[in-house]
Amino acid sequence: MLEVERLGNRINIPIHPDNDGYVGRECPQCERYFKVTFGTGLKGEGLPCHCPYCGHTEGHDHFWTKEQIEYLKSVALRKITEAVHKDVKALEFDVKPQGAFGIGLSMKVKTGSLPLIRHYHEKQLETEVVCDQCTLRYTIYGVFAFCPDCRTHNSAQILNKNLELAGKQIALAKQVDSDMSAHLVADALENAVSSFDAFGREACRVYAAKASDPTKAEKLSFQNPNGVDTNVRQLFGIGLSAALLASDWSFVCRSFQKRHLLAHKMGVVDEAYIKATADPHAVEGRKVGIKPDEVLALLTHLKTLGAHLLSQLRSIP
Repeated sequence: MLEVERLGNRINIPIHPDNDGYVGRECPQCERYFKVTFGTGLKGEGLPCHCPYCGHTEGHDHFWTKEQIEYLKSVALRKITEAVHKDVKALEFDVKPQGAFGIGLSMKVKTGSLPLIRHYHEKQLETEVVCDQCTLRYTIYGVFAFCPDCRTHNSAQILNKNLELAGKQIALAKQVDSDMSAHLVADALENAVSSFDAFGREACRVYAAKASDPTKAEKLSFQNPNGVDTNVRQLFGIGLSAALLASDWSFVCRSFQKRHLLAHKMGVVDEAYIKATADPHAVEGRKVGIKPDEVLALLTHLKTLGAHLLSQLRSIP
């Protein structure tokens, strides 16, 4: 059998994972790059792949990267060329002359160099995620993403992880001197508010198509609880504050105002803070008081608000 015939009509070429077990993927729609670990996540044949960035869904055979395709083409060409060379070499002959006046005939085949294989390296990305729904390991640019296997958006997972980190800062604050403790408590408060702001923005962006004004929904800020409560109610028909008791909602609003002082006033109380919060313990010109237990309570409320927002957004027809 000829070597070319042995190849058949299909050439199987494996794509090997990188040193961390990831295989590169590229969305055919937005052309952005991500990586997954095959063997984790959903089990079964013919499962689709979802772009973590834009959510586009197609079969896995549509998510090859440009570098992988060039590699596959070069390996296939190399294998075919090698087979052709072997088949042509098999045609060589060398007939020695017979007798005094015999004529000898020979044919030697000189083949050229083989095509180069276009090797590639998978890229280093920024955030590794293990989906809390299907356990797929994947890695992306940025932070927020759809799971490439089950398409669950990781916004709640990222929020809860960051709130847990803020809680660890509070735990550490109870083990160090007073100056460092105050710094850790203030930093935990800022991180918690920033994380919720980023989560809320992303959640509204993902579900913007359900809003009365999608363009406005994609640009919402979550740094002012009362303001965002009004906006979310107008855009999605969701009462964010309804997830908490009135006293707890007021506490959350006051905590966000404290974060504003930390970020823009070095934590010093001003007239605007007093008017906005009616904080009985605040004195204009002095540093705002932030206790560790306050931050822990805030973390609990933010987790509740996050779960409520996502639940309500998902339930909108």
